[in-house]
Order: sequence, then structure tokens, then C-alpha cells
Amino acid sequence: MGIRDLFLQVMKTYLQEKRERFSKEQPVFQLVTKVIPQAIEQLPFILKDRYMIKGSVGQGVWTDVPWVAIMNKEVTTSTQRGYYIVYLFSDDMSKLYLTFAQGVTETPKEEMIRINQEIRQTIPMSGNVKKDDEIDLGESKKAKEYKTSVAAYISYSVDAMPSDERLWHDLQQMIGYYEKYVEIKMNMKPISESHSYETIVNHIHSYISGKGFYYTKEEVANLFLSLKTKPFVILSGISGTGKTKIVQWLAESVGATEENGRFTLIPVRPDWNDGSDLLGYVDIKGEFKAGPLTKVVLEAEQNQEEPYFVLLDEMNLARVEHYFSDVLSVMESRRWENGKIVSSKLLPKEIAGRDIYLPANVYIIGTVNMDETTHPFSKKVLDRANTIEFNRVQLDHLDFLKELKQVEPMKLSQEAFAAKYLHLKDVYQRYPHVVERATSELVKVNTYLQPLGAHIGYRVRDEICFYLACNEEGKLMEFENAFDHCLLQKILPRVSGSDARVQRALEQLFTFCTGIELNGEYDALLDFTYAKYPKSADKILHMLRRLADDGFTSFWIGS
Repeated sequence: MGIRDLFLQVMKTYLQEKRERFSKEQPVFQLVTKVIPQAIEQLPFILKDRYMIKGSVGQGVWTDVPWVAIMNKEVTTSTQRGYYIVYLFSDDMSKLYLTFAQGVTETPKEEMIRINQEIRQTIPMSGNVKKDDEIDLGESKKAKEYKTSVAAYISYSVDAMPSDERLWHDLQQMIGYYEKYVEIKMNMKPISESHSYETIVNHIHSYISGKGFYYTKEEVANLFLSLKTKPFVILSGISGTGKTKIVQWLAESVGATEENGRFTLIPVRPDWNDGSDLLGYVDIKGEFKAGPLTKVVLEAEQNQEEPYFVLLDEMNLARVEHYFSDVLSVMESRRWENGKIVSSKLLPKEIAGRDIYLPANVYIIGTVNMDETTHPFSKKVLDRANTIEFNRVQLDHLDFLKELKQVEPMKLSQEAFAAKYLHLKDVYQRYPHVVERATSELVKVNTYLQPLGAHIGYRVRDEICFYLACNEEGKLMEFENAFDHCLLQKILPRVSGSDARVQRALEQLFTFCTGIELNGEYDALLDFTYAKYPKSADKILHMLRRLADDGFTSFWIGS
């Protein structure tokens, strides 16, 4: 079937299928997201290593305006940003437009209008290409949003669809105009332009791999997203898995080292019992003696364009709530003022001689081991951090002994790690579908956890949405994969106990993750690799087995 017939099939069936429940099994879903992109990929002028082809009929609900985009990977890999070629179907399915357009999600309207004018004035276009604002995608909200994004277009009608040959000719012509503009913009691009999330993650992963420890790219992406969500992350796991090293190398990979003062390792002592050990104190002479964290804060305050990384090594050798509560409280006070993130006072002038605040460019990562020498975490701490577990060990990974290429550090500014969201409404304005989908899942989770008193509150919900929004922006993982990490890091660490309620809640969570009912049988070899949330399911099964064997369970190995 040619592309002409594929387009017509969408236009003649979409409105009918849209009345039915959204499903990836629907024929029109397969047409727009798979069949048409694959047909375009086969064209001789579409270079597979240069272009990404993606189609969409919506995420979870049918969109009013389906689309199929052709993106130059050097420009963008997401239709939410940048500029690209995209087929847009009108919301009444009477018209199809081949357009030179922009991402509406992350481009302010004024900037979009400016770029449209720049494209129209810079690139000569001929034939049936129109460079005006008269495109008619319909009256729906999505149609009006997309109309603003279009710089140039070719219009086709369902009643007069041209031949395959003409459609391909038009597409090749429009891509030619697109590439001319790409060439112009690439020559104008400043060297300091910010890197995409994918580029940052790939670099950090390559740098760490060259050091000889094995972490998957997804693990690095998860750590990056966790830091971008909130500047406090806990790394847990058995001793010797490289928790300290991954933090040191992540910092080093982006130009932050002990030598330049932007990476600081602070070993936690068992006798720390209040904030003075970390932040500082007034001595017998009445002089303020800055603690190790305050020294970093003061330097970061003077250099707010650079990220500073603090590693609290073995942070639960002392009770975290005793020495770290002031910092946690200040983190919760963060807010927007004049486009910048500000916080409440970390130390008042009565103690430090002047008011000291926690700058947004300080990132704190704590490593923890769970054994007889350490203290457990309260829900207050767990609510305020992503807890990433490093227990996977692959001893036979020996590639680093085989002249693995060493990667040079790439200096990144604070912008690469800076938080984008502090309030749920910030996320909802950009990604309402992410908030609604995540909240729907969390409501189900809360029904299982409520009998234990372990259900989550607004803070955890919001921070999960922040994480998912950053992932959506960077397109680092599918939604299910990202939510799996959130379930594992923000919710399961709260579950512990020894009674039947814990067992029931964990079994319900396992079914939620996999669709499989355990019924008290935990030793069977279950294949849930393709489950909805496989990482969380694997952890839950381990917790259930421990409950059966020991009469007690928790998230923490060794506790």
C-alpha cells in the first residue's frame, strides 16, 4: 500500500476509531505510529542516521490533530522543541498538511512567531508551498496551537489526494528547504549552546564506563533525572558497588573536581548529633567556624553559574534527622523569585555574622549502607529524596581492561542540572497528560498502602511528577520505565513491617506492577520481564520472600 492510501485510510477511519477507548491495538494507532513512519524511512532521500521519524495519535487519550514528524537529529529528537517537518491532519480529517513547523510545548509564542518570520524571509520556496498564517487545522485547542507553529505548508484534501509520486516530490522539496535553514542555523549556533539531556547522559555514561565500573545508561539517566528533580539524592546498596565513585565520576565528567572545589566529599561521623557538625558553630571566642557544607555553600554562592556536588559519605552512620534536618527544611522552602530559585535562611546572621542561604547550584548526594552500624531512615527523610539502590554487581564486566576509550570531561554549567519545577502547577501547564497519568497510578498505589499508614502525600506526588516531566522533556525513557523508577525510589522504601497487612500490601503492589497474583507463592520462577513495572516487581518479590523467611521485611538489604 502506497503512502497516499495510508494517509487516506487514516483520514477515513480516525474519527470513528477516536470514539472508542484509546488503545495501541487500534488499526489507526498502528498506521500513524508505525506503518507510515516506516514507509517514510524507506525513501531514498531519508537518511536513517540523520532523521528520526515519529508519529502520534496522542498519549493515553486520542489527540484532535494526529501527526507524523521528520526530525533532523542534530536539531531535535522531540516534537516539543526545535523545528522539523511534520504532516498534520486537520481535526475534521478533511485536510492533510505537509508543514515546516516548530515544537509548541517548549517554545514561547513570541519566539515562535519570530522564527516563523525568519524561516519565511530566509528560505526561498516555490511551487505549491504557502508561507502564511492561513492553514486551517480546525477549531480544537490543539489545532489552534499547531497553527501558530507552522512557518510554511502544502495542503492536501481528502477528496483530491495527489499520487504517491507527487507526495514524495513535495516531501523531498520541503526537506530541502528544512536542511537549508538547518545549515544556516548550525553556522550561527554559539559554542556555549546548552546540551540536550540525552547528550549529557551519554557523555556521563561514557566517562564512567571508561573508569571500569559497569553502570547501564539507564542507571546514569535515572541519577541525572533524580538530581534535576531535587538536589538531594540517596544512593543505597551493599558495600563495594561503587556508590561513592559514581558520584565522584559524575561530578568529574562535567568539570567538577576536588581540585577546583566543586566536588567535596564529607565523611559523616557517628557522633554527629546536630546541625553544627555539618554547618558550623560559634566558638568560645564568639567567632563563627564554618562547617564543611557551609564552606561549599559560601563558595557556590559566589559562582552560581557552576554546579557544586557534595558527597555525604555513609550519611546514616549518624541519625540523619539530627544533623541534616535544617538542610532538609531549607530545601522544602525553595521558591521562585524573579525567575530564580531562592530559599529560606540556612544560617542566620546571629550565628554566622550574615544571613546564609542554600544556593540552587549545590547538589547533595548521600551514600548509605544498611547494617548493624547504621541508622534507619524516617519517612521525613525518605519523602524528601530519591533513594537509588546499587546492588547489581557484574564482576565479569572486563571491557575496561581492553583499552576502553578514555573520555575527556565536558564542562557543563549549572543550567544542565538546574531544577525546572518547584510546584505541580508548573508541570501541569506543560505536561498535563503526565500529571494526570501519574496521579491516576498513585491513587491506586495509595489504596494498597493506606492500611499500613505508608501512603504518600502531596510532596511525594509532586516530586514524582517533576521527575516524569524532566524525563518527558529529555525523552530519556518511556513513561512506564520512568514511573517504575519512581515507584522503586520514592514509594517502596517506605514499606516495612512484620504483619499480614504488609504482606497483603506487597502482594497487591506486585499485582499492580505485573498483573500476576501471587497468592502466597513466592518461590516460583516468574517471568515478569515484560511487566508494566518490572524493577519494582522484582524488589517487591524479594521483600515478600524475606518476610516469609525472616518474619520481617523492609526495602533495605542488611537492615
